[in-house]
Amino acid sequence: MDKKQIEKLVSEKVDAALKANDTPKKFFITENGRGVVDGGDLYNAVLSEVLSVMKTALVDIIAEVHTKTAEKPAEKPEKTAEKIEKTAEKIEKAEKPATKTAKK
Repeated sequence: MDKKQIEKLVSEKVDAALKANDTPKKFFITENGRGVVDGGDLYNAVLSEVLSVMKTALVDIIAEVHTKTAEKPAEKPEKTAEKIEKTAEKIEKAEKPATKTAKK
């Protein structure tokens, strides 16, 4: 998946989420507490800018994670099984002394 495809996917998902949720009816942005009414030019500009920044950040994060996971080769199942067995052995060894001291 390249960056353009990720951008398109993120944009579609954010737009769908925005349509599915109600936006606030008032959005206070000024220092003196004046409210900017939902649907006004200033409100729409702020909302658009915030969503643009968020979409850019999401695309960059997803692209970076996708690149890192694509570069890292998958671990062989045998190695994973060995790690699980070693961990289980360590847990068993750690539990044995605790039961011996409890009997004394």
